Formats: sequence, C-alpha cells, structure tokens
Amino acid sequence: MRISRREFVKSVTASGIALSVSRLALAEEPEFAARETLPGRQSWNPAATGVGRIDAVAKVTGAKLYASDFRGADLPGWPQATSHAMLVRAADATHVYTGMDLSRLSGALKPAAVVTADDLARAGIRVFPFYAGDLLCPIGKTPLYLGQPVALLLFETFDAFDQARLALRDQAILSFGKETGPVKLPNYAAFRFTRVGGPTPDAPDVYSPLKNGWVSPGRFDASERPIWPRLPIPTGQAYAKAAAYGEKIRAELTANNPALLVLDREFETQSVDPMGLEPESGLAWYDAGRKNLEVIVGVQSPYEAAEAIAYLFGKASEELKPAHINSNFASCGGSFGGRDHTPFPLYVALAAMFFPNRSVRLANNRFEQFQSGIKRHAFKMQTKIGVDRASGKIVGFAADHALDGGGLANFSANVATVGATAALGIYYVPKVDVTTYAFHSRGVTAGSMRSYGTVQTMTALEVMVDEICTALPLDPIEFRRRNALAAGGRTMTGNPYSVSIRTPEILDNLEKHPIWAQRAQEKARAQQAGILVGTGLACATKDYGTGGDCALASVDISPGGQITIRCDGAEMGNGLGTAAANRVAAHLGGVADEVALAQVDVFAPLELVTSGNSHTIDQKTENAAARNPRWVPGISSATAASSGAHVGTHPAAEAARVVFRFGLWPAALELWGIAPNDPRARDWAKARWQEGQLIMPGLAPLALRAVAAKAHARNGVTGAMTHAFNRWAFSQATFAVGGQTWAAEIDALAVRRGAGQYARIDRSSVKFPPTDFNRIGTTYTSMCGTLVRIEIDRETGALRIAKGYSVLECGQALAPQLVIGQAQGGFAMGVGYALLETLPLYEDGPGNGKWNLGQYLVARGSDLPLNGLEVEVLPPVAPDERPKGIAEVVMIPVVPALLNAIYDATGRRFQSLPVTQAMIKGALK
Repeated sequence: MRISRREFVKSVTASGIALSVSRLALAEEPEFAARETLPGRQSWNPAATGVGRIDAVAKVTGAKLYASDFRGADLPGWPQATSHAMLVRAADATHVYTGMDLSRLSGALKPAAVVTADDLARAGIRVFPFYAGDLLCPIGKTPLYLGQPVALLLFETFDAFDQARLALRDQAILSFGKETGPVKLPNYAAFRFTRVGGPTPDAPDVYSPLKNGWVSPGRFDASERPIWPRLPIPTGQAYAKAAAYGEKIRAELTANNPALLVLDREFETQSVDPMGLEPESGLAWYDAGRKNLEVIVGVQSPYEAAEAIAYLFGKASEELKPAHINSNFASCGGSFGGRDHTPFPLYVALAAMFFPNRSVRLANNRFEQFQSGIKRHAFKMQTKIGVDRASGKIVGFAADHALDGGGLANFSANVATVGATAALGIYYVPKVDVTTYAFHSRGVTAGSMRSYGTVQTMTALEVMVDEICTALPLDPIEFRRRNALAAGGRTMTGNPYSVSIRTPEILDNLEKHPIWAQRAQEKARAQQAGILVGTGLACATKDYGTGGDCALASVDISPGGQITIRCDGAEMGNGLGTAAANRVAAHLGGVADEVALAQVDVFAPLELVTSGNSHTIDQKTENAAARNPRWVPGISSATAASSGAHVGTHPAAEAARVVFRFGLWPAALELWGIAPNDPRARDWAKARWQEGQLIMPGLAPLALRAVAAKAHARNGVTGAMTHAFNRWAFSQATFAVGGQTWAAEIDALAVRRGAGQYARIDRSSVKFPPTDFNRIGTTYTSMCGTLVRIEIDRETGALRIAKGYSVLECGQALAPQLVIGQAQGGFAMGVGYALLETLPLYEDGPGNGKWNLGQYLVARGSDLPLNGLEVEVLPPVAPDERPKGIAEVVMIPVVPALLNAIYDATGRRFQSLPVTQAMIKGALK
C-alpha cells in the first residue's frame, strides 16, 4: 500500500540530497505510532452525528504529538541522551557587532561547541532565498534586527545547558562598537490598487487591477518611502496611468462638495505576538557515519521546511553535507500563522550538523519566543471616505497604508497586498485608490498571522463607518445594507466573488438579536446604576486561500472496510484530521480508521514535477510546461490562510470519489446483481450512505465492509492518490480509469487495485486556472458579523464585556464543533488585540529578550463573556455547498465592534490599538 523508503529516496532529491518527509509515527514503535497518529473513528461517527474530534483524545490525554514533547529517548534508533542548543541573540541593532565573551561559562558550563557566522561561511552554508539575510550576524556587521542570532551554543547535557542559560540571562556578553544607526534595506513591497467603475455597477470598469494589472511606483524618496503621485518622467507608464486615476479620486474627495460627507482619519494598530501555547521547538540527529540527518519540528509548511533545510546544506563542505535528510513533522501547539515559513527549523538542523552523532534539541522558552517569533505587522493608515448625503452611498475611498515588516522580508509583501485589497470590507465603492508599502526595520520580523493584514484595515474601516452613521445620521445596519457588495458585484481589484455572498442574512440576524434590539433599554437601565453601557457592531469579510494553493492526499480502503487517509496538510489546532475524515466519509460511508497529516513522501507514485512561481508565471510558459503530464504549478503549500477546509481536504474528497466510483460502486453493482450495461449502473451519483450502509431506492442496503471486500476480490480500485492546485479556482483534468473517462478538479492521479501498488495515470487533458487570475486578489470569501455589549465603570474606566454575539457562514461545516471553537477562539483573540495586547517595536520591545507574560497581557477568562457569548452558524445555501475557510474572519469584526461599543458608552472614538483601561479612564475625566 505504501512505497518503500528506498523507492522514494531514488525518486526525490534536492541540491544533491535525498529528501523524505514523514509524519513522526513512521519512525516509532507501533505502540507509539498508535499514540501519535490520529486514531480515527473509534466508537463514534462524527460524520453521522456532527460531533467528535479525531485529534481531541490524543491531545488532552498527553500523547506525544508536539515537537516539544520529544527527546532522543522517545525515538528508537536515536541516541538516547539528548544534548541541547541555545541561540545567542543581539539586543542592539544600531551598532557594529564586535564579539562575544563567554568567559563566565567555565568548567561544566562551557559549551561543547560554539557556531558562529564564520563557521557557516567556511562550511558553505547558504540560506533559502525566502529567508534572505545572515542566519548568524558576522563580527563587523550591524545586526539586521533586534534579536538576530549571532551564535549557536551546543551543550552535552541538560544541566550544563540550563545553568548556562541562567548564567547568561540579563548579562551583556556581546560587545558592540561604532554606532551606525539601523541597517537600511529596500522596502519589502509597494503597490497601488486603483479602480474606477463604470457608470453602473454592472458596466465594465474604466480601470482596475484585474483589467490593467497590478502596479508599483518606481521612485522612492531619501527615506525609502514610495513617491505615490504621478511623476513627469517618460518611464513607468503603467504606474502613471493608475496614479492619474488615483489622484483624481483623491482630488474629488478633498474638494469642498457640500453634497458629500467626507471623513479623513488616521488609525494605528500595534505589533502583537501569535502566542501559541507551544513555543517553537525541534529535535535533530545527524548520523555522520551514514550521513543521515533526522529532523523533528512542528510547522505549518512542511514541504517548504524540507526544501529549505536541503538548500541550507546543498553546497556545504563534504563533512557537513548529509546524503539524506528525513524531516519529521509533528502537530503545532497553536500557530495562528506564526509557524508558516518560520526560519526556526534551519537552526534546528544546524545544531545537529555541528554536533553530530547526538540527539540535539533546540527549544525556545517564552522569553526567546517573544524575542524571535514572527509578529503581526504594525500598521499606520490614513483613510478618506466620501458618502453621498442624499443616498447614504459611499462614492469614493482612498487610503494609504504603511507596514513595519521588521528584520526579514517573510510575508510582508503578501500581508500588504491582502490588507490593501481587503480595505473595503463588505462594501461596494465605485472609485477606490489604495496605496500600501511594507518596509524593513530593526524590529522583530513580522509575517503571517491570523487575519493577515485584514484585521488592521477593516478595523479602521468599520470604526469610520460607525462615525459616518453618527454624522449622517443613519442607522448602522441600514447604512451597511445600502452599501454592501451584492452578489456578482466587483471587488476593489475588479472581480466578483465566485462564492455565496450572505451579507443581507448576517445583517438581518444582527438587527434581530436582543443585544442590538434592546440596546436603548439597557443603556437607560445601567445609567441609573452609575454604569456606562455601550453596544457596538461590525461586519467583515475575509478571503481564504492564497491564489497559489496546492495539496496532496491519498485514501485507501481495506477488505474489512477500514479507511486510511494521508494528507500533506498540517495539524495546527485547526482540526484538519477531523475535517478530512468527515469529508471522505460522505463518499465512503465511514470515518477513517487512521488519518496521517503533514506527509509528503507517500505521494511519490504521482512523480510530480514543478517549475517557476505559480503566482508570477505567464500563460505561455505554463501552457508549455503543462504538456508534461506530471507537471503542476506547485506541489505542496503551507496550511494557512484558512485554506484547510477548502483546499486541504479537497484532494482527499476527490480521492474518495475515485475509490467509490471505480472500486466500491462496481462492487456494489455485482452484489446487487446489476449488469454493467443496465441503465441503473450509471446512477452512482444517486447512491447515499446511511449508518455505514450504501442505499439505493428499490435495492437492498449494503454494508461498507461487504462492499469493500467485494472491491478487493474483484481487483477494483481500493486506493486513490490525488493532487490539486487552486488559483482562485481548482485545476481540472481528465483521466482514463478502467476504460472510462473521469473528469475531476485535480491535476494528478494514481490508483491502487486490490492489494497492489499505486500506479500513476497520466492525465489526457488539463486546464489550470488562467494565469491572469493572479491579478484577482481574491475570489473566495466568508463573512462574519459581531455584536458586543460592554459595561464601563465610571470611576475606574474598567471595561467588562457583558454579552457577545457572532454570526458567520462557512458553507458546508465539516466539523461543526470546530467551527464554533474557531469562533470562540477568534472572539478571545479579538478582545486581546482590541484591549490588551501590545509590543513596542524597537529597543523596549521583545527584541531585547526581556519580554514574557508578566508584561504581555493576553485575554483571560475574566476578560471574556464566557457565559454570554453566542455563536450562530448559518446553514449552507445548498446541501452541496463547499466548505469555506473561517478561522480568520471570526476574529476581525470583534475588534471594531468593541471600539464602536466604547464610543457608544463614552462618546469618545479611539484611533489606535489597544484601547486600555487607562485610556478609557482618561477619556471620562
């Protein structure tokens, strides 16, 4: 059923190094594998009941699931004693680094090995382009950012490591010389998004990013800020055209037009930490004799991490170049985007290579995680909105965004574009001009984090909308109804959404809810008790997917009806295993008995190849590459951007359909005694599973076990392996399976018959989504509205959230409990972002290595309406509506709803986050 390791090693190499990627259970004894692998159906059927989680029991009973759980002694074949690594980081990014004094680490505390930038250079270590910058700051350079590593210390025993870490805490062991100021680097990205709609919403656009392409300014001032106005120069005509339209929109908004209400506001959001429960951790072992490197980490992007580690050593000297790397991926203990393309696995691999023949552990404590973990971008925004006073319609919108990206590029360019293209939220506006740029700074690196730029821009938007409603005046829900983007309407980039738009239903539910309907009575009642009461609402939309998502899966069924699912997606608190199991169960009639995530090596039978960048490739190049039936635009992507339910489970569902159509269905026909030429043989789409039995009108129900046994006996298809690619639509291909043509939204397929091996089936045709779709920005979206009622103590400014209500839509809910859990978690994260969490950007911030939870305040139970939070999930618009991604959108409206409630209670609007108790108290004086 699974290709051998030898077969895989023969087929996959990178930089001359053989690669494999595994779920951790493959390296362990059966009893350990049973603990680490998601255990499957057990005694319940979540597909039938809508409850239950495949991953929950293992998590709450302490099974070894997370990277931080493991030591060498837990892994048969590994060195049983575990050594430990420590990164020394610079808390100064304005002076030249001149050296390190480890003299206080003498005797037993002396590190067994010290790795510096010079060692990496001599060894030929190189960094994957995504992480461009020095892995270790060399002597004679100014660190790129606060918290940049300068050395890797390696200790034989935990006691030596632990005492050394204590001895170095708060000690100035690094020396610095000449003051240079922060290192200056080019901006990470700069874009302008301008749209001028036609005379009616249905008319063609005059100008838009979709129609005319995305543009960036070609000129920057002395501080590296973009020069946005059109310049009188002959070059850059594409940008000049966008700038000309954009400046005209801005001129219309600044004109003294009494028919327009124009608001011009600034808004700032802060840097915050994802605060996953598990700090980053990893374990590795380099067997120098066999030249084999084993790595255990927990990340959202396993395929990328494996590639990056291989690239690291691809040109290394012979003694530091492994012949084989096996990357094992454990579950993440919460990541919220912070484990997507994190550089941490690179340091784990380096620790093992420079301390060979030992199990070496590198694990951040909370101080170190604050100092080095990826952060949410701090935004500065200036926004102008023009509203026609007579109709209450938004007629013009202009905004300027500046994002602090910190020390390394990471996903700053993507966050900038996603935040900008989301700046209109749920609304339609015919004239829009948004500029955005992300810049390098000496701050800790900012990158992917839940809501990915949209919580920043939509908070600013929804707070301004509330102010507009007060100024017109107009009921806040009615204003949103008048301006909401309708189904088929064009977004800011000029394209319509391709999924259901349910803003009217969400607004109706918000309007009818008691929190909103009884707001006046509650305010009057509380005033008598000396309490200020405020009610706030907000509504948001959030894209899911990246426009370049790809995923792999295989589904197998045994003669006894046992189902096994393997996916390349990562478990990061999103319940992907349960979601995949439930989606497959709809096609195969039972919840999987085993679900293995974060796998890549088992998909070698597909023999996939790729080239180029799926986001930038042109149509001609892609068409030429697609003539190779094994070529795909990308092989495996990170589990991120709420893509798990929509993209991550899709190839498993498609594989299950193949198993049913060409394995279980022919077997069922034989059991029913129906000949292949009988008209009923074509009715496979009408078959339904009910309590583990296959049901067809007028025929006897068949048990899954019996059908599976017959499929094996007749050598039918009992396993399918698929690959899917999504560029705002899924790729489509046709395959010849059993002499019949099969068309599906996949681009690669392999099948297994009976108990045989997997064999690839070359596609006979393929249609990848057009490369012009890269101009779209987004075509998938989900929506959420939130109401909050708060109470503020007049004397102290203390705020209590009395009640909350969120209504959302997610298409088909694969695991309803998880949807509710995501909404509850999103509410808590929104509360923290709005009222509590903040990190100074530079020397006083986390880059100094002194931050921990004593200073950084996160939402606790006492900050939340634990018994007063209601979450409502709208049913799908149709039984076959696809699942949508909602893990991000459930956070966004919570933040502006709280700010709007604070205004309702105090009469004061705040234009920066977080809004603290001290700020509220100051406003009440």
